[in-house]
Amino acid sequence: MKKLSVFVICAVLCSCASVQSIIKSSFPYTATFAIPASSSTGNSQTTVSMGSSFDQNFSKSGNNADRVKDVHIASARLQATDPRDFNIGNLQSAKVYMARANGQGEVMVASRTDIGANVGSSLVLDIDNSVLLDELVREKSVRVKMVYVLRNKTEVKASLKVSLGISASANTAKSGAAAEGTK
Repeated sequence: MKKLSVFVICAVLCSCASVQSIIKSSFPYTATFAIPASSSTGNSQTTVSMGSSFDQNFSKSGNNADRVKDVHIASARLQATDPRDFNIGNLQSAKVYMARANGQGEVMVASRTDIGANVGSSLVLDIDNSVLLDELVREKSVRVKMVYVLRNKTEVKASLKVSLGISASANTAKSGAAAEGTK
């Protein structure tokens, strides 16, 4: 009986750790930006897109919004999508911002100021994970903006996709309070 009790306690503790690691997870926000062939070199240009996430029901329904906290950027990658072999090294620098759909509450979440001239079609950006995005990811729509400086004039319009890994932790205080309210 004593061995069975120890086994049950170990199983419960292991399952709690598994659930906690699942709850503390990340999900991507993506946005696609257009770099027009007419863009001038050497000065800041801006392109804006609405962000999307596979988990938008989380942010739209409002049912689970209070169950997460400490939402911040965990990773950021810029990828050429059209043409696929577009050299991101044509950009001298890039800064990525997130905001509400109307542009309010804008925060810089990733950047790269030293893009190499021959970096290729994919680039990992430097993140700013000090900014909490708890309220922003609860919005129905999130605006993503990229401010860039073009190093080389391009012959074609290019499309770049930014993938922002968003990390969140479970808000156990809210989850517990919600469970108490259902009793």
